[in-house]
Amino acid sequence: MNFTTDYRLENFILQTQWADIPAPGQERLRGWMLDLLGALVAGSGSGQFAAGLALARRAFRSGDIAVIGAADTFDFLGASAAMGHASNAYDIDDGHNIIRAHPGTSFIGGLLAAGYECDLNAQDFLAALYVSYETTIRMGEAIMDYYQYAHSSGTFGAVGVAAGAGRIYGLDRAALNNILSIAEFNAPLVPGIRSVEYPSMNKDGVPFGVMIGALALLADQCGFTGNKHLLEADEYRRYLDDLGQNHEVMALYFKPYPCCRWGHPAIDACLALMAEHHVTAQDIKSVTVETFYKATQLSKGIPSCADAAQYNIAYPVAAAIVNNGFSIQQVENTNDDAVIDMMGRLSFVCDPELDAQFPARRLCRAAMVLKDGRRIVSDVHEPRGEACENIGYDWLADKFHRITAHRLTSPQQEVFIQRLHNDDWTVRQLISQVNAALL
Repeated sequence: MNFTTDYRLENFILQTQWADIPAPGQERLRGWMLDLLGALVAGSGSGQFAAGLALARRAFRSGDIAVIGAADTFDFLGASAAMGHASNAYDIDDGHNIIRAHPGTSFIGGLLAAGYECDLNAQDFLAALYVSYETTIRMGEAIMDYYQYAHSSGTFGAVGVAAGAGRIYGLDRAALNNILSIAEFNAPLVPGIRSVEYPSMNKDGVPFGVMIGALALLADQCGFTGNKHLLEADEYRRYLDDLGQNHEVMALYFKPYPCCRWGHPAIDACLALMAEHHVTAQDIKSVTVETFYKATQLSKGIPSCADAAQYNIAYPVAAAIVNNGFSIQQVENTNDDAVIDMMGRLSFVCDPELDAQFPARRLCRAAMVLKDGRRIVSDVHEPRGEACENIGYDWLADKFHRITAHRLTSPQQEVFIQRLHNDDWTVRQLISQVNAALL
């Protein structure tokens, strides 16, 4: 491979200002931040966050950086690691169809840790968030092509942490180039399909990507040198040609349900069919879900833990049919006999026409056989929250209410919704106020 270091990416990361981002992008960034805060607040009550906090206490140093959901304070690496365990705990964060991953969650822990230490104001932090998204998505496309393998969020997020934290800490372009090289070269090569077939806290590898990105920054400070990163290779330099012009962040989707995106259209197809025909769970004899091949690879076993409930297709669909929706409550309480019974009535098949449109689109239809002998079939459904819907702040505020209701009161939720929309915060103020509500 031939590489050319011209600092196009590094200059973009370091020089992009809030005013350079078009107004629709600025508004969307406020929404992303609210969505990521919701994922962190919800995740701070999870078993995965408890494990990450225990790891930070055992392996990393104490310091002055606060962590959402904990009274502990750590150094940059420890705080990044702890919050990296919370952000993807319920698989409720934003995503990008082409890289099949969750960019925001993959770096937000590291950016918040750096932003807290430097006490960034809202607009400076959101600008760092923007360049991290743009870098992560482009690097994700390059990595997917280079390895010809479906890696996942933690793989790409290591570079996103390096980009955003490097900017926040004021590195020059040569140092930033070095940490991007270190992070990309040593990123965890998360096997995405294994994580959906055999669900666990391994999931998207987010915590380990965050730690590698943070370690890259510290390694540079200790004299460790890398050499080139993939977006400098002749084969992949094209991904930088439209930096600042084509805003990849506008292609992100948002998730209404705390489970793998691949199961979302099946949930909506079933719920829409039930509403249209006034059907209840007790009326259903069997359900056949016709969808794309990758969705059929999701686990279908009875979940034994929260992670197995998320990276599953049968459980979320069955829980939605029984409860008229799917929420964190169902993720954490997986012993409902009615849901388990419904799982046994579901089958999943690949439809070649729907599969041909993956990964750009994730499509599904559902067919139900009712106990009275009728067979009803849904329209083709696509997950809600796609980029083409131009999701607004009100949609995300409603989601924030839903996913944080078990952690925050309604008045507390409204404070954060309004504050983030008005850019009326610094990172320290925000985390301190969240912790005052949570702890």
